[in-house]
Amino acid sequence: MSKVLVAFFSASGVTAKVADNLAKAIGADLYEIAPEVPYTDADLNWQDKKSRSSVEMADRSSRPAIGTKIEDMSQYDTVFVGFPVWWYREPSIIDTFMESYDFSGKTVIPFATSGGSGLGDSYKNMQALAPAAIVKDGKKFAPSASEESLKEWSEQYI
Repeated sequence: MSKVLVAFFSASGVTAKVADNLAKAIGADLYEIAPEVPYTDADLNWQDKKSRSSVEMADRSSRPAIGTKIEDMSQYDTVFVGFPVWWYREPSIIDTFMESYDFSGKTVIPFATSGGSGLGDSYKNMQALAPAAIVKDGKKFAPSASEESLKEWSEQYI
């Protein structure tokens, strides 16, 4: 069996819960994509065009720094990447993550949490950032997604 990683960014803890359930369900390693500078509530106010998240998402070249590192990405064949949907796509810190490692030959599967919108073109964006990877379409989950439902979904990839 190949080694699997569940990497996630979570601004409010919702995506962290789903990521933790997924990792437990499939026996994967768990890694938090933690920003070097944590987001405050004011940073996450999407209704304020001057908030940190709004500014980052308006600039497609924005790459927020990650404060943690995976020591040996080469050990993983499959990487599930979780995030909250921001502005109908992956947050800019996910773009930083995708550009920070060599995903050559790896299967990357996005999963997300959202109050309403789906993943949009997230998988296409992630594929463009890691062209030597195989990036799948992925899925949006409710915060209450059970280990059983996550395991059933993930089995198509591992």
